[in-house]
Amino acid sequence: MLADPRIRLTRSVSIRPAGVDDLPELVELIREHARYERANEPRPDLETALAAWLFVPRPRVRVLVAVQNDALVGYASWSLEASTWQAAEYAHLDCLYLREATRGRGAGRLLMGAVEAEARAAGAGELQWQTPTWNEGAIRFYRRTGARDDAKARFTLALTDPSRT
Repeated sequence: MLADPRIRLTRSVSIRPAGVDDLPELVELIREHARYERANEPRPDLETALAAWLFVPRPRVRVLVAVQNDALVGYASWSLEASTWQAAEYAHLDCLYLREATRGRGAGRLLMGAVEAEARAAGAGELQWQTPTWNEGAIRFYRRTGARDDAKARFTLALTDPSRT
């Protein structure tokens, strides 16, 4: 387990890569996360789609899970992306989510530390992510990690919208 010795957990939490057997529980966490962020419901075949992305020789995305008492209590997903401004790869943290009862006890820092370590080992020089502006708890947490927030607006353009053709 990748752990920061400064973190004190009230109950033992371990961080490890997600496995095939984790998919049903991971999908439930992802659905919880989408509801928490007031986002659209994930696709109905998410478990099958994720398996095709995660459990292949060169995974498109990597997922780490936080485990407590043999149950998943959180996850973080990340991937390598490219920056033309830097002509370098960076890691993009797509999601970091913990069940409410787990928050504030060090598991988030463990997940972040594990993502940082994996991204560094993959050659990324930077880790980037975003969070909703209303999520003040997450913003405080991310600032405590030493991260800086960059003022940008996030846009989404649906490429599957038939009215756009």
